[in-house]
Amino acid sequence: MKLVGLSGSLSGSKTANIVNDVLKHSKLNYPEVETELIDLKDYEIEFVKGMPLQFYNNDTVTVVKKLLNADLIVIATPIYQASITGALKNLLDHLPVDAFKNKVTGIVTIAGTDKHFLVAEHQLKPILNFLKGIVPTGNIFVHSDLFDEDNQIDDPDYHRRIKKLVDEMLHLSKSLSV
Repeated sequence: MKLVGLSGSLSGSKTANIVNDVLKHSKLNYPEVETELIDLKDYEIEFVKGMPLQFYNNDTVTVVKKLLNADLIVIATPIYQASITGALKNLLDHLPVDAFKNKVTGIVTIAGTDKHFLVAEHQLKPILNFLKGIVPTGNIFVHSDLFDEDNQIDDPDYHRRIKKLVDEMLHLSKSLSV
């Protein structure tokens, strides 16, 4: 079983750090799960132009294939202007309509104001549902105030929420294969 963590930010380290926390928790508590981080700032994903995937650059094809081959995906994005990042939306636009069929797709969002906690429910969840993803009932919202000067989070509730999300994702995924 493979869990891919997708950091949907092109700058900074907060989003990737959170995805890494999710992946570390998965490895620690579910050693049978293989994990991989896709950090969008490490790839040159081309803008969608309405062409078949094979006409895009290697980075675009590689990232799309990694997502298509994953069993579980956790997607993290900062919230900019009350929306997911454009880079993340662009990547999701490259995927076929049934890209996440029978895949559990967890959500993590980061924002500087509590007013953005519903962006996951109103923007990202409908996109994942359209792609046939199975979205857990819980997701993780992180206020940017939780980060320390090294962009790490040392908060017991944060770690409890990660555990809960990973446990739910794996439970859902295992129930699909029965």
